Amino acid sequence: MDLHAITVPQVPKDLRKNTLEVLAIYLACGLDSEKSTIFIQSHVPAHAELTWVLNTISYMGQLSRMTQFKEKSKKSEENLNAGLFTYPVLMAADILLYQTELVPVGEDQKQHLELARDLAERFNNKYSPTFQVPEPLIKKEGARIMSLQNPESKMSKSDENENGYILILDKPEAIRRKIKRAVTDSIGEVKYNDEQLGIKNLINIYSVFSGDTIEEIVNRYEGIGYGKFKEDLAEVVVEGLRPIQERYNELINDKDYLEKVYREGAEKASYIANKTLRRVYRKVGFIQR
Repeated sequence: MDLHAITVPQVPKDLRKNTLEVLAIYLACGLDSEKSTIFIQSHVPAHAELTWVLNTISYMGQLSRMTQFKEKSKKSEENLNAGLFTYPVLMAADILLYQTELVPVGEDQKQHLELARDLAERFNNKYSPTFQVPEPLIKKEGARIMSLQNPESKMSKSDENENGYILILDKPEAIRRKIKRAVTDSIGEVKYNDEQLGIKNLINIYSVFSGDTIEEIVNRYEGIGYGKFKEDLAEVVVEGLRPIQERYNELINDKDYLEKVYREGAEKASYIANKTLRRVYRKVGFIQR
């Protein structure tokens, strides 16, 4: 998502490096380029082109109420650009171009998906049915992972405190240190409730990585303190990330393969996206080129 990335300041060489790293991480996590269409956003111009059309039916009041824009505007007033404001419209274009039926999102992204739904319905009502109206796909557990240092805020790599988040490529010693320092409480019992948000968050992470249910984890650590629980959780995360990191190290050094994946992916994506864009252009009254 390199078009989204430039809504905040970027060093060009780092953006290119980070884009390839994200691609390698996706593949290392198990995405199969033969089954999934994986591409670099800026390689499919239809994303930016549809965004402009959707901007013309987007209401400024609705965009100004977007939670992420309000949060980012407080933190980045010196860089409060129009891209940050219309970022959700580009996200809507990302979805609607491909006639998407289900969108896997976290709880914090529901608002953006609602905008995509609103824009699809608004365009369909104005011009005739064109877009599939997408539905959210939200997991019950792990839908929103919170900061290790502030369990009332979502985990984010932009957190000023590096102990608040775990990166996929973090070394084992860093993962163990961050989990050991994770905020808990003075109750001292591994329970899953909203009075113990820190432990609740750690249990969610444990469940996602281990595949164990919340109930199984709580029962396992009944009468056992936080120290042992954190130690075990750290190893679950370390071992869960180990094969991903090993595969990533192989992929990131194979630039020819990564280029093959993103070039072929862009070709496949462009075919679908351009079909949608042509329909949109025709309906709004643009002359066919």
